[in-house]
Amino acid sequence: MTEIHKHNLVVLDMAGTTVADGGLVERAFAAAAERLGEDPARMIDYVRATMGESKISVFRHLFGGDETRAQQANVAFEEAYGELVAGGLIAPIPGAAEAIDRLKAEGRTVVLTTGFARVTQDAILDALGWRDLVELTLCPADAGGRGRPYPDMVLGAFLRTGVVDDVRQIAVAGDTSYDMLSGVRSGAGIVTGVLTGAHDEAALKEHGATHVLASVADLPAAIARAEADR
Repeated sequence: MTEIHKHNLVVLDMAGTTVADGGLVERAFAAAAERLGEDPARMIDYVRATMGESKISVFRHLFGGDETRAQQANVAFEEAYGELVAGGLIAPIPGAAEAIDRLKAEGRTVVLTTGFARVTQDAILDALGWRDLVELTLCPADAGGRGRPYPDMVLGAFLRTGVVDDVRQIAVAGDTSYDMLSGVRSGAGIVTGVLTGAHDEAALKEHGATHVLASVADLPAAIARAEADR
């Protein structure tokens, strides 16, 4: 049996954590709102507060449970974000790919997760040349449809990879409060916030971060330190 203190499953968020999108989420939300004749200013505060959540869930809230309108908005968002990605407006967080390679070299399995739909996740992976970077990528639809703050994607990674025996052997990292809640609710032993994305240190800690780092580039060393202290 794997030792409890070894975190051999590492579940990483994408936009804001491993991928620098330069505010493209907000730009895509604004574009989607405008395409539907809505005022983006009415939505932006909620969009910022719920960064990391499944985008269709955000639109369901914004449109008061009107499923047809929410689905239209979600399609418009995914199209707008895809156009921005295709325009070359995303890049890896500096050191992210190297950190993932180091984690893999240490025998850990790395899974990339997102609140985007699969088509957008795949567009990002293709734009960065990351299709073969990790063995598994998950979006909300891959985990039954519920994205963050639910723990489903983390637990989906746990079940699909089968590389650890205990949820406490999972390390989760993300840049939003919802990433932290998802990690905490999954029972992950390490829940790390990074300061390269949407939310600040106070918000990350308030929602359960066990560690807060400047960047995901620092994650391999942080995991090693945490394991050495146990």
